[in-house]
Amino acid sequence: MKYIFVTGGVVSSLGKGLAAASLGTLLEHRGLKIVMQKFDPYLNVDPGTMSPFQHGEVYVLDDGAETDLDLGHYERFTHSVLSRSNNTTSGQVYQTVLDKERRGDYLGKTVQVIPHVTDEIKARLRKLSTEQPCDVVITEIGGTTGDIEGLPFLEAIRQFIQEVGPQNAMVMHVTLVPYIKAAGELKTKPSQQSIAKLREIGLHPQVLICRTEHPLGEDVRYKLSVFCNVPLEAVVEARDVDHTIYEMPLMLQHERLDDTVCRILGITAPPADMTEWKKFVSRVIKPKKRVKVAVVGKYIELQDAYKSIYESLTHAGASADCGIDLVQVDAEELEEKHASEFLRDAAGILVPGGFGDRGIEGKIRAAQYAREQQTPFLGLCLGMQVATIEFARNVCGMTDANSTEFDAAAQYPVIDLLEEQKDVTDKGASMRLGSWITKIVEGSRAHKVYGSTEIRERHRHRYEFNMKYREQMTAKGFVISGTSPNGSLVEMIELNDHPYYLACQFHPEFQSKPNQPHPLFKGFVTACLGHGG
Repeated sequence: MKYIFVTGGVVSSLGKGLAAASLGTLLEHRGLKIVMQKFDPYLNVDPGTMSPFQHGEVYVLDDGAETDLDLGHYERFTHSVLSRSNNTTSGQVYQTVLDKERRGDYLGKTVQVIPHVTDEIKARLRKLSTEQPCDVVITEIGGTTGDIEGLPFLEAIRQFIQEVGPQNAMVMHVTLVPYIKAAGELKTKPSQQSIAKLREIGLHPQVLICRTEHPLGEDVRYKLSVFCNVPLEAVVEARDVDHTIYEMPLMLQHERLDDTVCRILGITAPPADMTEWKKFVSRVIKPKKRVKVAVVGKYIELQDAYKSIYESLTHAGASADCGIDLVQVDAEELEEKHASEFLRDAAGILVPGGFGDRGIEGKIRAAQYAREQQTPFLGLCLGMQVATIEFARNVCGMTDANSTEFDAAAQYPVIDLLEEQKDVTDKGASMRLGSWITKIVEGSRAHKVYGSTEIRERHRHRYEFNMKYREQMTAKGFVISGTSPNGSLVEMIELNDHPYYLACQFHPEFQSKPNQPHPLFKGFVTACLGHGG
């Protein structure tokens, strides 16, 4: 088994996750089995309690692990189906070490970062290798080289490479080569300093991924090669992509990154056949038609908050040879102005998930506008809940209908806390999480979209449709088209007298891939094309 460790330097947000995922794509297309992993140095146990403004979206895995959004890139770019073993944080490591100390596992020894914390990190690397056998493990280390919280991970990697042998492991360093406009030059000094920091720790990168806005000339490549002690062919240009992140594997293939990695690790594998990937990218870049989709959210100014949703729309659009023009609508603005000001030009309206009452009335107005104007609508998680509240208020006459999340004293609590959530005090990892079965009603629109009466989808929520109002709402045309296997929980709702009005309690965006778009998004985009394409 071979190991690739991906580090980053100079600044954060360089795209280490995309670089790692793109390398995974190339190696997978060479016929290798790839497993991807993320080490996050922050002390939170997981990102589940973090604000999207702090960390972007929380990506949920099949086993219910709340993880970093980079794991979304890993699953979209490769065939990996990841588990909680694929994401490790400092919080998890220290929690495990301290639990062992309390139990007396260390037999009275002084517990230290070296060896106890570093041993725990290495143990998680080995555990992953055992649980998910593969040809290559690609491990990304979050943060920036030199961050104090990341040092134990880098030290653990140094030890691990010694143990498995340098012929079986390598370091790929992602760095920034900035362009100084006044001087008209690309500068290599930040990269030199970043690698000097790595060397202090005892790590030496064999490959440099150079993020840059301008082409790397031969002189710049030569300088980086000499001063960073990296072979010239291992200095890889990673320019900002022009249209879509899915261009990155093709760009890195052009730079022969996968050839270089295979040579360093002694891997014999045929060249990567990227034919289907190129077709997908071509449809994204040069679609035959375009359609406008409004996303009404409360974290709209932060691109990473709805990362998986935007990517799922891209996948679905490409499958229909259609480009998606996003109209990003702040839900709070809809509370102040008429919905038509923001939504009248949209061919479809999507309301994503979220927590808290900020912007809720705006989301309810968006659902009302979609229902009344016959605009295709897709509601995800909270999006299903606001669609339920809107229907209860404006069709069923329950003017005070609400969720107990927003109004504990609501006269008509059509959305209420799950029974098992009522005594929960800890916020972290305590929601209904992970993959659950949904039974779909035959003949429903959901059945037509999925082509099945049983599906598995990933969840992340505390509140559910209140079954006390089932008969009252279905009598008015509210259709419950998907439930839990025992029928006690509502998973999908829809409206019959509407071209496409579907909402689900789960998060379908976590299971969409470039050449395998999720059925709900595919159906939604098709309906948008019919409405205004």
